[in-house]
Amino acid sequence: MNRRPFIQSILTTMATLPLTRFQRLTEHFQQDDHLMPVIFIGHGSPMNGIEINDFSTSWAALGKTIPQPKAVLCVSAHWLTKGTAVTAMETPRTIHDFGGFPKALFDVQYPVPGDPELARETIQTIRKTSVAEDHDWGLDHGTWTVVRHMYPDADIPVLQLSIDYHQPPEWHYQLGQELAALRRKGVLIIGSGNMVHNLGMVAWDKLNEPAFGFDWALEMDTIFKDRISSADHQALIHYRDLNKAATLAIPTPDHYYPLLYTLGATMSAEKPRFFNDRAVGGSLTMTSVQFG
Repeated sequence: MNRRPFIQSILTTMATLPLTRFQRLTEHFQQDDHLMPVIFIGHGSPMNGIEINDFSTSWAALGKTIPQPKAVLCVSAHWLTKGTAVTAMETPRTIHDFGGFPKALFDVQYPVPGDPELARETIQTIRKTSVAEDHDWGLDHGTWTVVRHMYPDADIPVLQLSIDYHQPPEWHYQLGQELAALRRKGVLIIGSGNMVHNLGMVAWDKLNEPAFGFDWALEMDTIFKDRISSADHQALIHYRDLNKAATLAIPTPDHYYPLLYTLGATMSAEKPRFFNDRAVGGSLTMTSVQFG
């Protein structure tokens, strides 16, 4: 068979297809039915780990509605390192990395298994930097307060990937792009932080006022959602150029970087679904987003 006329005939046929049919064909190649979702979750107060409220109820619903993962890999705002590491122990400990909360919160244990084999596979998947096996950290509250609502039976392995706090925003986004390969292997990737997170400006007297947010916090939350919806990832990487209020919304990037990992791990055809879209205490937002 002469390949050149054959290929030419395919190209000619595609050129004559109506635009909508051509888009369907291209979408077929862009989407993968076997991809696990990737989710950014605004985790907020550690008390959400034991309280039954709108936020924790939505996390529980996620665990019931998305496909059951083989494992969870979480990038939490609360594990900041020099260099990158992944938990590689058989049984990660539950870390109570906070103070001033009720004893009931410190009593919580989330005895999920780890997955040393997946840790090694994660290390092999990441080529941007060397990744160390960690046997000391465990699961901090950015992970367990959320995941224990999603998977209360503690029967799904959970790993954490640390955030190299010495690297710039684009570096974290690119590392997220490499993590995307794990989605095809049944791994649920979660970024856990907060899009708007300024503890120094929290209105403590308004914590119980529903959805109270300062004007600048609500403005930045809207800008973030607009850029996410339009897949303008470069603008989100260079977030300080978005608006003057960005320095108030993100005085330090620890809670923002998990969003960049999430965005890096998305596919171009995936559309965002926002949930828990509320402000808390004026200067925090719980806004979360799921892809896939």
